[in-house]
Amino acid sequence: MIVFSDLDGTFFDSHKRITPINRQALDELAARGIEFVPCSGRPLMGIVPEILQHPAVHYAVSANGALVSDLASGKALHRVDLGLERALWFFRLAQGHDVVFDFFADGHDYMLCEQIERLPEFVSDPYVLGSMRSTRTPFEGDPVEFAHSLGHIERVGVYWRDPADRDAIEEAVRCDQSVAVVRSYANNIEVSDRDATKGAALTWLCGHLGIPREDALGFGDNINDISMIKAAGTGVAVANAEPEVRAAADVVAMSNDDAGVGRFVLDRLGVSL
Repeated sequence: MIVFSDLDGTFFDSHKRITPINRQALDELAARGIEFVPCSGRPLMGIVPEILQHPAVHYAVSANGALVSDLASGKALHRVDLGLERALWFFRLAQGHDVVFDFFADGHDYMLCEQIERLPEFVSDPYVLGSMRSTRTPFEGDPVEFAHSLGHIERVGVYWRDPADRDAIEEAVRCDQSVAVVRSYANNIEVSDRDATKGAALTWLCGHLGIPREDALGFGDNINDISMIKAAGTGVAVANAEPEVRAAADVVAMSNDDAGVGRFVLDRLGVSL
């Protein structure tokens, strides 16, 4: 067995905490030598140390599958970058719309300082807002010049307020068949290379480790998790997942606030609660 799990809305509860049952599941996996792979839309540096330093965790999938990392060595095992040209194309497309913009690059999430200050206009949930602020690296100056200074641009994204802005941006982006367009929150758009998905990362890492994909559990709640749920031998949606995610899953577990991931894993391991 190998376990791949989204974090926000899936493994974390609504207050961005690891529940005691989910922590118990991590400990049980570690005791049995079973890998737990955080598979997140977050940048690598935005995945909390409590996850990355747990003895069950040796690999991480970040930026929606654009980066697979070996945590012991700190090396990138697998990359599928969006790259400068497409990142700037999307940035210019977003101009003229009321959005805030992210560059995910080199394991970080970069956002203009003044846009970080505007985040409360776009995000009302205090726990989501706190998480976003803690994982953004602020920068100043011209975004185009800043983008040229980055090494590996993994993905980009925007948060919108007006659905008309969303529709205009999505319509233009979906004309480019070289990119994948997903979301991890109701009011954002995330753009990566079409081969940079959580499902592709799961498939690659299972192959790298010599673990049959059929032995993988994949847990998620939002649109960016669908490819992972479909790629896993057993795809599991938590009860609070979007309808499309539940429809794609083999099983629906309890919600993130009810420790659905931990309960499902412990049950698979034969551990009674």
